[in-house]
Amino acid sequence: MNLKLKQYINGQWVDAKSGQTRDIINPYNQEVVATVPEGDDADAKEAISAAREAFDQGEWATLPAIERSQIVRKIANFIERDREELARLESLDTGKTVEESRGDMDDIAGVFHYYADIGDKNGGEMIESPMPNSISKVVHEPVGVCGQITPWNYPLLQASWKLAPALVTGNTLVMKPSEITPLTTLKTFELMEEAGVPAGVANLVLGSGATVGNELSSSVDVDLISFTGGIATGKKIMQAASSNMKNLALELGGKNPNVIFADADFELAVDQALNGVFFHAGQICSAGTRLIVEESIHDDLVNALVERVKQFKIGSGFDDDTQMGPLISAEHLEKVEKYVERGIEEGATLAVGGKRPEDPELQDGFFYLPTIFTDCTTDMDIVQDEAFGPIITVEKFKSEEEAVKLANDSIYGLAGGVFTNDIAKAERCAAIMRMGTVWINEFNVYFPHAPWGGYKQSGIGRELGKLGIEEYTETKHILQNVKPEPLNWF
Repeated sequence: MNLKLKQYINGQWVDAKSGQTRDIINPYNQEVVATVPEGDDADAKEAISAAREAFDQGEWATLPAIERSQIVRKIANFIERDREELARLESLDTGKTVEESRGDMDDIAGVFHYYADIGDKNGGEMIESPMPNSISKVVHEPVGVCGQITPWNYPLLQASWKLAPALVTGNTLVMKPSEITPLTTLKTFELMEEAGVPAGVANLVLGSGATVGNELSSSVDVDLISFTGGIATGKKIMQAASSNMKNLALELGGKNPNVIFADADFELAVDQALNGVFFHAGQICSAGTRLIVEESIHDDLVNALVERVKQFKIGSGFDDDTQMGPLISAEHLEKVEKYVERGIEEGATLAVGGKRPEDPELQDGFFYLPTIFTDCTTDMDIVQDEAFGPIITVEKFKSEEEAVKLANDSIYGLAGGVFTNDIAKAERCAAIMRMGTVWINEFNVYFPHAPWGGYKQSGIGRELGKLGIEEYTETKHILQNVKPEPLNWF
């Protein structure tokens, strides 16, 4: 493996101060694919100090925005150049199909290109002042030192949503990728170094959330925390971030409804119901795992889904015909199994799946069959809790009002979908669905220009789009009196 398997702190590739390491395994067969440093709070403190110095005393924050944009564009170009290597590393790390990983790399390059395009166009504005002989302007400045904590399911994609806007706006940063899927982030830091990101501006520390993540969240030298992950961890980060009232950007997952009306294109709805959940074995924060189906087509739709699911090809992400890979780890596989057991206990009907595959070739991996539950209601844990696995729960509705009420019955509000050929109905539903993104006759589509984030307990703030830039800037008003005179009040 042609990869620097070290942390990156202040422009140097270094081992963990403790000397500890961690094996990175392929979830397809549990083979060790790399051994990386296992950093802790001591490494995090050193990285934070480097980022603080680079921001306070370096030139990055005051560099002309067009020059930062040029560097960010180089990163995009290098990602395109090394697409195949990055895709291979992503599939080794996560188990997803290499074709999915290639698509991820295209999206990631697109994110860096997008922020390179708009990063030098945020120069502020002149605003009207009620004072005579004055100049009033609003400018946007970098927040400072940013702690960035990314998840294991889309390691580099989620990293790109944080790295690109932070860099182009002049911030410095310390990134902590998931300790079990760090390989593509390591490779991208090599590309960032090649692109000319100065020492100390971007730092990479490997290790657990309990040590590295906690130090980033609680340190008074960090000005912003951006985290993608679960609600429980997000709440801990909020508490730790109160040490100095950090800016927060939190994306905390979802339990996303997919509402299918009887007048929808049936084959399209079936196809998108599957696409909305089973990519990457359902390990997607925006997966449409709550299928809410109009009663008159419920049985036909469920039967069609079950028949399609039975035909899935499960296996190695490097096999061309594989449609779905493994779950990420033994721990997560056990969590998904307990989730299914809970569904059966609650009285849901298991229509298909609900167990590990019997294929001998899959016994060394963390595989779980695609699973569908019917007869589900909103008082069930399996309808309310995020499974993060290849599981669909199906609920019925009779009216448009009932459909939206069911869709909104959740502590989450990340995303949702509506399938209908009645455009007016679709727009009515979208208007009152309490989610950050609503897709109509589509599911799980995102792109750099559109903001991403959730309502309710799905998080705080937005990534992507112009709002993604705003997360990494502070807004300042400057008023200059060009003909000052004494007030003579006192």
